Amino acid sequence: MPQVTLTVNGQTHTAEVEGRTLLVELLRETLRLTGTHVGCDTSQCGACVVHIDGESVKSCTTLAVMANGANITTIEGLAKADGTLHPMQEAFREYHALQCGFCTPGMVMSAIDLVQKNPDGLTEQQIREGLEGNLCRCTGYHNIVKAIAAAADVMHGKRSEIARAAQ
Repeated sequence: MPQVTLTVNGQTHTAEVEGRTLLVELLRETLRLTGTHVGCDTSQCGACVVHIDGESVKSCTTLAVMANGANITTIEGLAKADGTLHPMQEAFREYHALQCGFCTPGMVMSAIDLVQKNPDGLTEQQIREGLEGNLCRCTGYHNIVKAIAAAADVMHGKRSEIARAAQ
């Protein structure tokens, strides 16, 4: 069986995997990082999004062997050691951008990538379009969009047009 070595949330792990093992399976079943969810098994819902070398990726359609040597961040790796939440996690909490919470880990990971790729700010339309690969069946997205705009302000030290309008 192939062996993969990857760094997950700052810790290096080596594991033997079948060639067909998905990254989400390695994370959840082998490493016991269950914050990454499997919602659809078809790459439609985005509940499985993690960062691989800083890019958001759907881990349900990524083979574990493809991540060999990669630096992976999961939802468990965002908060500081003292429990302080990442600005995106804090914004989701503050703006009530979750209900059942199933989609939240993938939504947060996708949102962080979206904000990082847009340092000049995001419009509401850009946020909504940037989340097209993430499905939420509970919230209606309004508060998710507000949370992402607010977190973008904190992450970039700027005021977005959505955050200004929300005041």
